[in-house]
Amino acid sequence: MALLRKINQVLLFLLIVTLCGILYKKVHKGTVLKNEADDDSETPEELEDEIPVVICAAAGRMGAAMAAINSIYSNTDANILFYVVGLRNTLSRIRKWIEHSKLREINFRVVEFNPMVLKGKIRPDSSRPELLQPLNFVRFYLPLLIHQHEKVIYLDDDVIVQGDIQELYDTTLALGHAAAFSDDCDLPSFQDANKIVGLQNTYMGYLDYRKKTIKDLGISPSTCSFNPGVIVANMTEWKHQRITRQLEKWMQKNVEENLYSSSLGGGVATSPMLIVFHGKYSTINPLWHIRHLGWNPDTRYSEHFLQEAKLLHWNGRHKPWDFSSAHNDLWESWFVPDPAGIFKLHHHDT
Repeated sequence: MALLRKINQVLLFLLIVTLCGILYKKVHKGTVLKNEADDDSETPEELEDEIPVVICAAAGRMGAAMAAINSIYSNTDANILFYVVGLRNTLSRIRKWIEHSKLREINFRVVEFNPMVLKGKIRPDSSRPELLQPLNFVRFYLPLLIHQHEKVIYLDDDVIVQGDIQELYDTTLALGHAAAFSDDCDLPSFQDANKIVGLQNTYMGYLDYRKKTIKDLGISPSTCSFNPGVIVANMTEWKHQRITRQLEKWMQKNVEENLYSSSLGGGVATSPMLIVFHGKYSTINPLWHIRHLGWNPDTRYSEHFLQEAKLLHWNGRHKPWDFSSAHNDLWESWFVPDPAGIFKLHHHDT
């Protein structure tokens, strides 16, 4: 019996030692993983110094995003963190383009956007199908993509930045405002501005005022619109006001009632933002969003004015990589050739 008791004591001791060893390994492993995560994470001070810029890189227009990124990076000494957003089947190509070109020095993260969040929220529209591409709605979901930053810049891919992006980032947002935009009525004067084909600058150009739901908003159709191709956003206010949920509500209403369409102002993404942000947004310096360069290839700004402009936007059908458009040369000076040779400047072939 004494021998059996001794054997049991030895077995119990060995069991305790084994359990202690397993527990130590688990705790130690957890500590290592946490430390590795801590090493990869950024301190609050580093986050404050970073300027996060969100830009989409769609498969057929990836070269546009790369040109925009190149112009931003080349014209500032600020610490930029680029969030380059794409769909799953393009992520590796985005990374390769950056890592195998002159952009290899930039600080960036490739972020996947899941188009399933849009299911049942987009009304089929054949007049301008390119506007229905999933990445066109990334701006609605900024808090789902950006978790660490209080303030974020969103840019359309068809822009070129000529100024220091730090200046745009320093845009003051009024208390309670989740975003800042450029008013369409603040467009600086240029030759024959009012004759640009398709130029829209009021809510009437984007919303169908024949519909009761739109009339019930109580917004005058002559109210000045804004362009959401350049956004400075406050993520705390955005989440607090549930901006994303509000935008989705109006997307669903449009599916049910056809309140707006791309055949109006060309803004299936603009229209819900005009409703949600009506009277509740701050303004960006007009020189930080000179637009309509893609409406008509004959649209011309003076050379002096172009030198003063901080950001140029080729919104409209005439993109500088596809067709002849206004001031193509300014866009092409920032173009970064595709290392894979897939993306090409098509208008050179005509």
